[in-house]
Amino acid sequence: MKTKTTLNGETLELASIPNTMTCNFIQTLVNNYRQNHMVSINNNLGIQDAHSIHFDLATLKKFISDIEIETKKSNPTITDKDLGIRFYYAAYPKAADWSIMANTPIGIGYAEKHTLVMVPTMKMEDETGELLSYDFNPLSTSGKGEFLAMATNKTSDPNEESLAQNHGNLIPPDSTKTESF
Repeated sequence: MKTKTTLNGETLELASIPNTMTCNFIQTLVNNYRQNHMVSINNNLGIQDAHSIHFDLATLKKFISDIEIETKKSNPTITDKDLGIRFYYAAYPKAADWSIMANTPIGIGYAEKHTLVMVPTMKMEDETGELLSYDFNPLSTSGKGEFLAMATNKTSDPNEESLAQNHGNLIPPDSTKTESF
């Protein structure tokens, strides 16, 4: 379904209706996390964990573009419907183990806090013919791009560079004054 909208006096035709949720529903989901998961993490780990992460639009667009461009270099027949992004919940290392972060711009204030790691996915058929979204590395030197070799304990290089996105601004340590929920 196509719809029209006006932006800066110009009428634009949109390919679809934007995805929406009510503010009440968003607040309910955020509250559920903060009142259950976050309380448990903070109490059991003795830390003040992050409760949100911000990525600027340019970073997200670049990551999406990188997935599309790098994938099409090795397989020009892949379509947007075949590609996706999986968001993994992750956590930064403890301050005592921060040396692993030495070559990153990420400050020690992020130690032990939640983060997200985004990796590309590509739809592929499994052994039964079901189409599934597998984690995928368009930069793979094997030419196959899948992370399947690691997942199935086949020979793979765990130090191979992978197309991924991680660092956004976590709150905390960043300021909460910009949040609405």
